[in-house]
Amino acid sequence: MAKKKFVVACFEDEAVLFPAVKKVRSTGYKIHDVYTPFAVHGLDKALGLRDTSLHTAGFIYGITGTSTALGSISWILAKDWPLNFGGKPHFALPAWIPITFELTVLFAAVGMVLTFCYICQMAPFVKKHHFHPRSTDDLFVMVIECTEKTNVSDLQAFLTNNGAIETEVQVAEDGWWLGRYDKNEVPFENKTVAA
Repeated sequence: MAKKKFVVACFEDEAVLFPAVKKVRSTGYKIHDVYTPFAVHGLDKALGLRDTSLHTAGFIYGITGTSTALGSISWILAKDWPLNFGGKPHFALPAWIPITFELTVLFAAVGMVLTFCYICQMAPFVKKHHFHPRSTDDLFVMVIECTEKTNVSDLQAFLTNNGAIETEVQVAEDGWWLGRYDKNEVPFENKTVAA
């Protein structure tokens, strides 16, 4: 993956962060992401993120589980290996409802967890760049992706004027990679770049 240049700005309060996000977006800079120590309601709207489609994926996984259960049970008990259970018909739909329900819930739950982990790039031995160590403690960190047209010093001054207590420039890889933090070296340099 290619390395990119990012401007990292730290804010102490979410009340300062919200107006800064709106001003940065209205100015035309591309916000890579905002990292917060806790969930901040309304930040997704301020960043212009669309609503998640995870509920649609859950519905599709649930229908897949229902179809799998009904298809498998009906094929096994009515076609492949029909057994006489106390004179009941071979296609006994009311008796299959508990198993169908359980498979629907199982497929939906496991499918949504795997989809969420894939979208968020979370898995064992998957590493991502941490832009600031205090983003999980007490700071709100806004990361802005720089292009060849970005004047870094002007951007840093703009962020400082909008409430950032600290700004720095970092060069990092955009995505994720396989490996372990305790065993492998990070394949990029997290150094402040002179503007």
